[in-house]
Amino acid sequence: MASGFWEQVVADGLQVPTDRPLGELTAELTTMLGSTDPALREGCALELLSTWLDRGVYDDLLVGLGDGMTAGLDVGLGESGTDTVFRRSFSALLLGRCIARDNVRQLLPVSRVLTWGDRLAAWYVREQDLRGFVPGKGWAHAAAHGADALGALARSPGLAAPELTVLLDVIADRLLLPAPGVMVAGEPDRMAAATVEILRRDVVPLRVLEPWVSRLALGADREHASGAANPFERTHDVEGYLRALYLRLSIGQPSADRPHPAVRPDLLLVLVDALRATNPDLRGGR
Repeated sequence: MASGFWEQVVADGLQVPTDRPLGELTAELTTMLGSTDPALREGCALELLSTWLDRGVYDDLLVGLGDGMTAGLDVGLGESGTDTVFRRSFSALLLGRCIARDNVRQLLPVSRVLTWGDRLAAWYVREQDLRGFVPGKGWAHAAAHGADALGALARSPGLAAPELTVLLDVIADRLLLPAPGVMVAGEPDRMAAATVEILRRDVVPLRVLEPWVSRLALGADREHASGAANPFERTHDVEGYLRALYLRLSIGQPSADRPHPAVRPDLLLVLVDALRATNPDLRGGR
């Protein structure tokens, strides 16, 4: 279908066309999530699928749509620097929105959400292409989109303390894995936002969080990474994440549906100690 068709659908108020089967429309839009043209990928495919999700168009078909998104996570997985990243990244983003819809309407069995969560987590730590903005092709942003999806998953009532603890470890694994370059397009902030969603569930205790922060702090220690030619490349992402998490917990404004985590006061002290440990000039005595 020519791009002009979809652009007209958007211009006409994002209504579902009635002259073609919904399954056919969905399959085409799903393929377009991998387009290198941001106007098609984001302006049409992402916008239409997200809007139809919010309007309940897929409420009876949510399993199929989410399964299609998990299939997209495998397209070209292991490649780096190729165009397949768009399909994986935007599939992750849409999978998160499928989960968010279920959080509102409770449409799925818990087993399905957990299966999607397993697939999402496995993709997130295996993704090799962490480019943010790709000149001429727009946002790839796999680390950010994956974090957004993990945040939606964390809000699912089907996840309890063990599953939420796994999500924390997935975020830590992603930050600590060796990767070419550094994240410079807001990814650590999005990962911190997902973490706060996990913490807001108030089921992961401080005794679990303390060693988790210590593990991250070790990865942010420039002295520990001194064998690298440029230790800042090794520690940049973790350090940025710890700072972002501290800022979100310390100055983020709570609301009725997004309260502060109960563990916030104690965790802030743990984060302060970690940041002092990884920033020698903040330790005092100099």
